[in-house]
Amino acid sequence: MTKLADRTKLIKPSVTLAIAAKAGKLRAEGVDVVNFSAGEPDFDTPEHIKAAAIEALRKGMTKYTDVKGIEPLRAAISEKYRREQGLEYRKEDVLVSCGAKHSLYNILQAVVNPGDEVVIPAPYWVSYSDMALLAGGVPKLIPSNEATSFKIRPEQLQAALTPQTRVFILNSPCNPTGATYSRDELRAIGAVLEKYGCLILADDIYEKIIYDGFEVHNIVTLCPSLRDRTIIVNGVSKTYAMTGWRIGYALGPSDVIAAGAKIQSQSTSNPTSIAQAAALEAIRGPQDEVAHMVREFHKRRDVIVDKLNAIEGITCLKPEGAFYVFPNISRLLNKTGRGKRLGSPCDIADYLLEEAKVAGVPGEDFGSHEHIRFSYATSLEDIEKGCARIRDAVGKLT
Repeated sequence: MTKLADRTKLIKPSVTLAIAAKAGKLRAEGVDVVNFSAGEPDFDTPEHIKAAAIEALRKGMTKYTDVKGIEPLRAAISEKYRREQGLEYRKEDVLVSCGAKHSLYNILQAVVNPGDEVVIPAPYWVSYSDMALLAGGVPKLIPSNEATSFKIRPEQLQAALTPQTRVFILNSPCNPTGATYSRDELRAIGAVLEKYGCLILADDIYEKIIYDGFEVHNIVTLCPSLRDRTIIVNGVSKTYAMTGWRIGYALGPSDVIAAGAKIQSQSTSNPTSIAQAAALEAIRGPQDEVAHMVREFHKRRDVIVDKLNAIEGITCLKPEGAFYVFPNISRLLNKTGRGKRLGSPCDIADYLLEEAKVAGVPGEDFGSHEHIRFSYATSLEDIEKGCARIRDAVGKLT
């Protein structure tokens, strides 16, 4: 057997993609599976964005671009943050990458040394901890639960930060919980961070997907003193239904962005040229379809939360943003289904896929042993059908 690098032993495959693949295989076999696992909008990319990519192809925009991304796109990203957040970034301080995941990876590779702590509020997006490990860092989790609406308290952050802390990751709205920090909550978090010298990595990928008049704020806008220590990561995947186009970006201190670009230059080089043209149109073009998608997500959120809370043994908070719910299934643990004791969220997820033909993602890789994640980035019809199947499957547990 080939000897592999030790770093491959530190990380695990994406459980989200594994569940999606298993559900996809069942579908390919003709099984009617309701897929609540996928973290992507079910809407098509808006036509004007696709047209921009087609036009770029026709004009021959098929060559290498600047490693950091085409200048008009970096300028548009700078303009967006000036217009929406009142933040001034030069286009030189923007790095466009192959998705926000790639942006996060580049930055962590650029700033984390072996032994550095990467502080992560939990529940957290599955890749944060593995990315920290790949950079030689030490993931340090701060737990939260329903009692705090899945948001960490300032005193928890204060207790977690040490001289070894290199990076604090803030994801609001959050995957997997949908939790979104208010203005006052962010200011309180910022007040703690101001006392320490760590970097802040603000993952804002769900910033436009919010409900009930909730407002998303950027920690740099609220705490300007943190600007020189904060790297903002965002992208077009979620907001514009462009997951497959793979365009994300980072804005931040010049030296960090330059280091991230150096790493990117030795891995992927530039992101796809025509996808950059599409992203430029997404950011600068009409935003009407974004509002339409968010209105639909809002309806779906209300339906799935109500239906899950009506199932005995399941409780579900109503999230402020993103397109996930993170129901608590602890009362179902250790019950028996299909002749097997279900002792973990992973067991529950497998049971629901086998018995109910509903795909969800178990909570373990998000940092929870009491929850499962369902995405409602699917049709109302599928939400109704999927929740009915979950109810019937739960009713069979003994």
